[in-house]
Amino acid sequence: CKSPSPRQNMPVRYFIMKSSNLQNIDISQQKGIWSTTPSNERKLNGAFWESSVVYLIFSVQGSGCFQGFARMGSAIGCEKSQDWGSAGFGGVFKVDWIRKESIPFQFAHHLLNPWNDRKKVQ
Repeated sequence: CKSPSPRQNMPVRYFIMKSSNLQNIDISQQKGIWSTTPSNERKLNGAFWESSVVYLIFSVQGSGCFQGFARMGSAIGCEKSQDWGSAGFGGVFKVDWIRKESIPFQFAHHLLNPWNDRKKVQ
C-alpha cells in the first residue's frame, strides 16, 4: 500500500517550458532531465516544494505545437549537464515524461491563462 504524499492537499502548478530547439526536448525525453535558465529556477523550485505536483508543458519556440508534457520529478540542483552545452542553463532536475507527442496549439485555444490577461495558452 502506497502512503499518501505529504503534499497531497497542496495546489497543482503548471508551467509552459519554451525551448529554443527540438534537440533539447529530445535529450529531455531520452534522459528524463531538464535544465532551464537561472532566472526560472527559483519559481520552479518554489512550485516543486509548495505544490502537490508540478506539470511542465514543453514547446519549441516558433513550432506552433506543444511537444508533450512531463511531471517535475525533483528540485533543481546545482549540478549542470553537458548535454545542453554552455547555453546559460542552470542546474539539472528530473522530469517524468507523461506524453511525448506533437500537439498543435489549435487544440488548446479554448484554454485561457488568467495570470496572463486571459491570453491563449501556447
